Amino acid sequence: MSPSVSVVMPMYNAADTVAAAIASVRAQTFADWELIVVDDGSTDASVAEAARSAQGDPRIRIGAREHGGIVAALNVGCADAQGRVLARMDADDAMHPERLERQRDLLQRDPRIGLCGARVRMVGEALGSGRRRYERWMNRLLTHEDMTREILIECPIAHPTFILPREAFEEAGGYVDAPWPEDYDLLLRVVRAGWRLAKTPETLLDWRHRADRLSMNDSRYDEAAFRALKRRHLALTRPEAGRRVYQWGAGEVGKRWLREWPEDQRPEAAVDINPRKIGRVIHGCPVIAADELPPADEAFIIVAVGAPGARDEIRAWLNPRGYQEARDYLFAA
Repeated sequence: MSPSVSVVMPMYNAADTVAAAIASVRAQTFADWELIVVDDGSTDASVAEAARSAQGDPRIRIGAREHGGIVAALNVGCADAQGRVLARMDADDAMHPERLERQRDLLQRDPRIGLCGARVRMVGEALGSGRRRYERWMNRLLTHEDMTREILIECPIAHPTFILPREAFEEAGGYVDAPWPEDYDLLLRVVRAGWRLAKTPETLLDWRHRADRLSMNDSRYDEAAFRALKRRHLALTRPEAGRRVYQWGAGEVGKRWLREWPEDQRPEAAVDINPRKIGRVIHGCPVIAADELPPADEAFIIVAVGAPGARDEIRAWLNPRGYQEARDYLFAA
């Protein structure tokens, strides 16, 4: 009989952490799972450590392949999975004992949910203020509405907490090897396919940060790659014809967006509150004052700002004038 949940764990040179990761899966309060460990050509003792940790548990399968990258390893694991629900796990993280139970229960309560995550606790080395800020931001976004409202700031669900019905995973097209983050890409495609996002209020994963983590050393995870993916999502979800597109922000963050817009997506103008910028043309976009924006039903605004407190100030300006977040404007970063 097929298991209810298939946990897919790609592994690469994780000999020092994989035993704890597997032990955390084996300690789950929900027992109807299988764990598929896909070794992606490790050059250390990862496979031996994983085999030792799996000994005596027929629910765990370990496969090895030549090094091909995380997307290829994920697709091998997902293709081999037998469960109706797919769950992600990394070989250097640790599930809390109730993770699978809590997330599966949340999926079962609402058949519209296509991707469920959990709050996380970041652990590991060199956790700077930026990582802590991301942790706080992500952990406060619990509802579908909260997450989709800020979906262009960052990926609102930590990848190793992803759990998806197989139907949603396949309808969205699964993992795709592209020049941007595979997890964020999948989440955006799940949303575009009409599924809802969810997140447990409990913290259910210790998410390990390490200096040699893939996301710290691969160009697919740098800021330019994130912006390219966000622009693609905007192009596929652009507002109805007739609404004029603007960008709010011509500062440090905004200039990066202005520099990279393709000609067919370039906003009509950029909005800024700095009087020295108003009237200038920056990267092909004229800069205007906020008072020059058309009414809410005629405009769609991408807000690209990074100054502390700026998002709240812009909400306070737009909302009383009839602009509605997610419908008339979205924050990006």
